[in-house]
Amino acid sequence: MTRQQLIHQIQLKKSYLCVGLDTDFDKIPKHLQTHPDAIFEFNKQIIDATKDVCVAYKINTAFYEVLGAKGWDIMERTGNYIPKEHFTIADAKRGDIGNTSTQYARAFFETLNFDAITVAPYMGEDSVRPFLEFDNKWAIVLGLTSNSGSKDFEQQKIGDHFLYEQVLKTVSTWGNESNLMFVIGATKASGLEAIRKIIPNHFLLVPGVGFQGGSLEEVSKYGLNKDCGLLVNASRAIIYASEKEDFAAEARAIALQYQQEMSTYL
Repeated sequence: MTRQQLIHQIQLKKSYLCVGLDTDFDKIPKHLQTHPDAIFEFNKQIIDATKDVCVAYKINTAFYEVLGAKGWDIMERTGNYIPKEHFTIADAKRGDIGNTSTQYARAFFETLNFDAITVAPYMGEDSVRPFLEFDNKWAIVLGLTSNSGSKDFEQQKIGDHFLYEQVLKTVSTWGNESNLMFVIGATKASGLEAIRKIIPNHFLLVPGVGFQGGSLEEVSKYGLNKDCGLLVNASRAIIYASEKEDFAAEARAIALQYQQEMSTYL
């Protein structure tokens, strides 16, 4: 998906919501757990219920990889079921030496046909570069994450600035605003104003709204740019909104709340 196509969907739906399909068999409603294709059926109903109020879906690959070959099949079918106008993200956090990253990129961009993949930048440019060499595909590089461990490295000072700031400055020169995004955790919203001074025009994938306590208002206040520039992800707050047979309707209700709030900020 191109940058302009993504912006068009945001403008059309007045939404920058990304729904996370981090589907855990043990957390889906009990009535579905006896279904012969339970996880895929759950995903289908969530997608059907939310597709008109979100612009993106993020699949955390760990929840599928744990199931082996069956999980990869479910992940592929889920990706194929998502409507083509939606931006699709493989939350896989890959990153390795160049020839390995090339194979990762081919797996997620060609075989599975995701629009984007999350990438860990620790090993440097040659580990990220292969993800930037595919037309209309995106690398979403970890910047400042929501987890408590971000203080161990990301928030360590290098001279007069933080390591994550160096990552943003350096990585932003490897690609461009049409193939490169950054992950910035919603619980770090106070840092978004400074981050926008470093990367004013790049899109940011912002997890952490909902169960992790991030504020959509704060993220939007400090993170929006002229093209919106945000994809705000909510996973558990939406997909596990209900444990009953009405789970899809409840998921839609929560997603709609996010969309309606987002529409007031755009």
